[in-house]
Amino acid sequence: MTGEISSIDSTRPSIARVYDYLLGGKDNYAVDREIGDVFKRDLPGSVAIAFANRAALVRAVGEIVATTEVRQFIDLGSGLPTADNVHQVAQRQDPEARVVYVDTDPQVLVHGRALLEENDRTRVVPVDVRDPEAVRSHPDIVELIDFDRPVAVMFSAILHHVNDEEDPAGIVRYWHDQVPAGSHFFVSHFRSGNNPETAEAEKVLQGTFGRGRWRTDDEIESLLDGLEILEPGIVPASLWRSEAAERELTVWERLIAAGMARKR
Repeated sequence: MTGEISSIDSTRPSIARVYDYLLGGKDNYAVDREIGDVFKRDLPGSVAIAFANRAALVRAVGEIVATTEVRQFIDLGSGLPTADNVHQVAQRQDPEARVVYVDTDPQVLVHGRALLEENDRTRVVPVDVRDPEAVRSHPDIVELIDFDRPVAVMFSAILHHVNDEEDPAGIVRYWHDQVPAGSHFFVSHFRSGNNPETAEAEKVLQGTFGRGRWRTDDEIESLLDGLEILEPGIVPASLWRSEAAERELTVWERLIAAGMARKR
């Protein structure tokens, strides 16, 4: 899954388009809405996972640009464009920021290229994140990203779609080895609650896509082995560097975690 992506298939559900539907987007088909409606109808409140994840990503990008010298982003498994994409958040603070989106969904590629055709500091790369060497060697990555300078590697809601046998920790380790000290890693990930909600949501995703792995905080932290995990650690995404600590989270908001780490 490393070459140019095939045409859009509206008869098979897409993870990216299901997320788009749950976030209120319009770039989805009936087959995607059918899966999304399982969450909306049978797992009421579960849509909060998608919104909590997106908000944490926006905060992470904003903090990286505001508090570090990092101005290069690789967004792995980026999904469909929404409001406040990584390049929009980063370039509002520094128009020189560079962003590469990586995703295999053909609709992501079509919409992403249309959105970015006027932006010469942003690219969309159609390569499977499970093949990090193919991502790293893609001409757009080589052209836009300077690996002699710190990079922000964003794993927003993607590693939970990499099954254990596909070595998600190895993917993170590969990027750890590619970037210099001062680089940052953001991860958001389905967070196991050891409850019926977790089991049912995992069953829906595994039954539909054959992937979707809820992991514990310790398992998520282990994906960042060798990196310095920054405060407040691995926590529910709604609590990650936000004001949400002032209120009680729903059970669903607790099922997506976020954390940021730095290469020393």
